[in-house]
Amino acid sequence: MLDALQSIGLYSDGRLLALNSYENRVYQIGMEDGPPVVAKFYRPLRWSDTQILEEHAFTRELIQNEIPVVPAMVLQDERSLHCFEGFRFAVFKRQGGRAPELGDSATLEWLGRFIGRIHAVGGQMPFTHRPELNAQTFGTEPRDYLLGSGLIPSDLQEAYRSVTAQALDGVLRCYERAGDVRMRRLHGDCHVGNVLWTDAGPHFVDFDDSRSGPAIQDLWMLLSGERHEMVRQLGDLLAGYEDFAEFEPRELYLIEALRTLRLIHYSAWLARRWDDPAFPVAFPWFNTQRYWQDRILELREQIALMDEPPLWPVV
Repeated sequence: MLDALQSIGLYSDGRLLALNSYENRVYQIGMEDGPPVVAKFYRPLRWSDTQILEEHAFTRELIQNEIPVVPAMVLQDERSLHCFEGFRFAVFKRQGGRAPELGDSATLEWLGRFIGRIHAVGGQMPFTHRPELNAQTFGTEPRDYLLGSGLIPSDLQEAYRSVTAQALDGVLRCYERAGDVRMRRLHGDCHVGNVLWTDAGPHFVDFDDSRSGPAIQDLWMLLSGERHEMVRQLGDLLAGYEDFAEFEPRELYLIEALRTLRLIHYSAWLARRWDDPAFPVAFPWFNTQRYWQDRILELREQIALMDEPPLWPVV
């Protein structure tokens, strides 16, 4: 890794700190001159070069619009994506910060304003190469992979097949109620861990999962607690969001559908990576009888939640 950075003219002082990432290998690396940088070594075969470069271009577009994100640095030969001994990597400025206080209404409104600005830019043109988040890519395809993986215990396979079929039927009903939802370029994985808060406000990091999808995808993961708490949180987010982007209330039908898709997709993500030695160490509970029993129960709960009314009436 140090040789990789040296190949593009960055000279390390030898300090490496592994950061919390399982999909890629991400390190904070000390420099001989200047502050440390963050180097991301991409997992082979996940994204094509064109898909990675499209993500980089999106974050540069956001920076040009004065939206606080952390883009890949453009370095040697005016490139943001580099290759060394067959491994692709990018380098980012180190951005400090803390987790935002999601219990604070002013913080949520502040976050909503910047997410609205991201979506205002994201709606100006579509992604060409990066995929869309939908029931097929996050539901049917990962479900089929899991059923063929051999990782689900044989005595639970039929129960998992049945509950995911019901869950995906519920997802489709939610999409039907939402109607023709506008797709736009998103952060895609906008949870609290990907927002760094400073006295100047939020910085959005890690656009690795950026893709096209409905606006609510970048909002629902910031909601938590009981229903009345989520109603208040969503109201605070949208109070800021709608200063910069229009929100279609019909997308509220998608919150539990998107949560259901994320649950199925997450299990498939673990299954696809199970041959990576880091995964059994980090996720020892995966591939156990209890894990799959809990997932079946979780999806049954989601089936019921998807039939409940949205967080507030949709006209």
